[in-house]
Amino acid sequence: MLPSSILPIRVLFVCLGNICRSPLAEGIFKKMVKQKGLSDSLVCDSAGTSDYHVGEGPDKRTINNAKMNGIALEHKAQQIDLQDFMNFDYIVVMDAKNHRDVKLLKEQVPQPRAKVLLMRHFDPEEIRDTLDVPDPYFGGESGFQKVYGILYRSVLNFIDFLEKEHLKK
Repeated sequence: MLPSSILPIRVLFVCLGNICRSPLAEGIFKKMVKQKGLSDSLVCDSAGTSDYHVGEGPDKRTINNAKMNGIALEHKAQQIDLQDFMNFDYIVVMDAKNHRDVKLLKEQVPQPRAKVLLMRHFDPEEIRDTLDVPDPYFGGESGFQKVYGILYRSVLNFIDFLEKEHLKK
């Protein structure tokens, strides 16, 4: 556990291309943190394990889904790098394959700061059928709304976890 005096707590959300799931998780997190008045204590960013979309904005369907749910996304895709393991307290990954890739990267960092977690560890077990947040990229609009629901629940519980771990005395 990090000492509560080390603020803000920094979180990096990670998926494959950083244009669907992780920027949406970032947007949900920022909105919830602002609503709770925790913007000085909890900050986040997002990245992808691949370089497929570096410099691009989120997928248009992600942007539309975010707007529909009251979230504005301001993000350009970027790729996770070794320095992120020193700059962030938590790296929260969307699925098992990217989790493996992130853990392999972490092994290259001597004394990494970041803890690597799966996003759906924070999704209630009675709802969770897998630990993967499904990638909606090759599907239709309904897949983006399903992902929004998963991320909303998971991010809400993740923020509660961060409050209990780091902000409650």
